[in-house]
Amino acid sequence: MKEKMKVCGIDVHKEFLQVCILSRSGEKSFHRFRHTHDGILALKDLVSVEQCEQVAFESTGIYWHMLYLALEQDIPVIVANAYQIKSIPGRKTDIKDSEWIAQLALNGLIKPSRIFPRIDREFRDLTRNREVLVRTRTTVKNRIHKILDSSGIRLKPLLKDIFGKSGRHLLNGIVDQADIDSVLSTIPSPVVKRRSDEIKEILNQVPSQLQLHVLRMQLSLLDEIDTKISEIDALIVRTLVDEQREDMVICASVPGIGSTAAVTILAEIGDYRDFPSADRLASWAGLTPSVYQSADKLITGKITKRGSTHLRWILVQAAQAASRSKNTVFATFFHRIAYRRGRHKAIVALARKILCILWHLLTHRERYSEPNLMKKVRSPRKVVLPDIPLDQAVSLLLKAGYSIFKPESGGPNLKGVRN
Repeated sequence: MKEKMKVCGIDVHKEFLQVCILSRSGEKSFHRFRHTHDGILALKDLVSVEQCEQVAFESTGIYWHMLYLALEQDIPVIVANAYQIKSIPGRKTDIKDSEWIAQLALNGLIKPSRIFPRIDREFRDLTRNREVLVRTRTTVKNRIHKILDSSGIRLKPLLKDIFGKSGRHLLNGIVDQADIDSVLSTIPSPVVKRRSDEIKEILNQVPSQLQLHVLRMQLSLLDEIDTKISEIDALIVRTLVDEQREDMVICASVPGIGSTAAVTILAEIGDYRDFPSADRLASWAGLTPSVYQSADKLITGKITKRGSTHLRWILVQAAQAASRSKNTVFATFFHRIAYRRGRHKAIVALARKILCILWHLLTHRERYSEPNLMKKVRSPRKVVLPDIPLDQAVSLLLKAGYSIFKPESGGPNLKGVRN
């Protein structure tokens, strides 16, 4: 260790930055800056004047982003996982927190977090914003279901999706208070049109004016969200580089993963070459069981759930789709685990399996191909029965419990009936 080594520990908050400058000789000084652009520039000048060799701080929410962008080009920065640098319980103050971070950095006890390059971070922000829009759209759809149910209009038993073409046609008719017969006569789907009598009976329920007003607002909001999702989808496609497009094709070749899921997985993983093995990637994603070992006794518990919650969510969605696929390794794996451990654990296990397979495919630049599940079954050899006399055959049938009699026509054939 260098005798004159000096580091800077920062306790990041929304409104301010608590700073501790600590040297190997034990000298330390504390400073406080506003968490603004000018405050960060003043902090940067202080670090340069003090000749700090390293700056360390926690990844507190999103508040560390601006600080990291300002320092990463000029000063070595370590972003620490808050879970891994918890201090000993006791008196907790902002000054003590900054000093604790500085002490850990000074002694090389902080494991740096994996920070994506700026381009990858921006790409990941796009996919996460899309995810927020999709979740918001689901909330709006649930609100529309609630309005319809409260007014006695229950279309769910008759329509597979009330937000499809036929469903939106009926909803628009309800909002516009159009004539029921004209609405039913112009339904796009002939399958739904055959249920016109049942639908007409349901649509006889008239919502109140307040319910119609709220329903109109929710449908308008749903259309606006769909438009925004289409815009962000187009932006994501334009943002993809050639290598990412090829990676997307590889991911989409796996059962259960569509184009949207493929883009989300790639955005959350980042550079898959950062992981030396598929197990390391699964551990980073929080899909490995927690382990506790003492006195040669090994106890494994639930998955750690560390890492990206967005990645685990999309992998679970892909696993649920893959579990319903026909004649695939994934479906066979899911049913085998579900029989022993239950559906929920089987889905998580399948999500981990999909992630590990994706790592191998991306690393070797291969597309997924389903292995042959059908084992070769040898055709049975033709058995030739020996010819035996009629009397011997009759005696064998009698011993087996059959009664032998001649047909009424008096033909030569014999019939046997078991007693």
